[in-house]
Amino acid sequence: MPALTRRISPWFLLIVGITLSGGVLAVAAVPARSSALATAGVFVLVLGGWVVSLCLHEYAHAITAYRGGDTSVAAKGYLTLDVRRYTDPGLSLVLPLVILLVGGLPLPGGAVWINQWALRSRARRSAVSLAGPFANLALGVVLIITVAALPAMPLPLAAGLSALAFFQIIAFVLNMLPVPGLDGWGALEPYLSVPAQRLGERVRPWAPLVLLGLLLFVPGVSAIFFAVTQLLFGAAGGDRELLSVGYSALFFWRSL
Repeated sequence: MPALTRRISPWFLLIVGITLSGGVLAVAAVPARSSALATAGVFVLVLGGWVVSLCLHEYAHAITAYRGGDTSVAAKGYLTLDVRRYTDPGLSLVLPLVILLVGGLPLPGGAVWINQWALRSRARRSAVSLAGPFANLALGVVLIITVAALPAMPLPLAAGLSALAFFQIIAFVLNMLPVPGLDGWGALEPYLSVPAQRLGERVRPWAPLVLLGLLLFVPGVSAIFFAVTQLLFGAAGGDRELLSVGYSALFFWRSL
């Protein structure tokens, strides 16, 4: 079995550093609601934090696959949190960030290629698919708890972390949908009939695009989706007022 490297990619550390710099800007900003510095801090914090979460999402898939029998993920560099290993710079990183800024949808950006035949059981295959979305959920809950546990946290920082937490909840719900090409389908697929699996393979390339179109361009669908995610955010302890402030800072051009 290939050795499980503990080395963390310097690229991941760089992204973490950029994210933390956004937090520093947010803390330094006064007054909180009108300062351009606060807006810049929240913007950098949320976008940098989202890229960090993309790495953690894919790492969760990879480490679960490694534990389940696919040791090839170690040789592919998936266990180093190196964003370059998970993404095509245009389609898997830039495009999701653009969709995030335009439509407020945090799409899964990276991808790890898992040798499904190396996994020891159908349950392992399902676990690999579920690991990514649950990493988003865990990160979202941690961020919500952090904001709630530190009531003296400066408003811009709390707002930015709340917005980032909300995106984690959205990513969890979105990825758990049983749509071919998403993790929710991947978790079900090992237990489906062969014809159903073949149908999933045929529609996999365009099914997520259809879902994206519905969420972006059909008001009723997007309204229901965001209402559900906001309910989950609130149920997890998220502060909607802080979320509103964070959203306003992230999408600052909407109020210009």
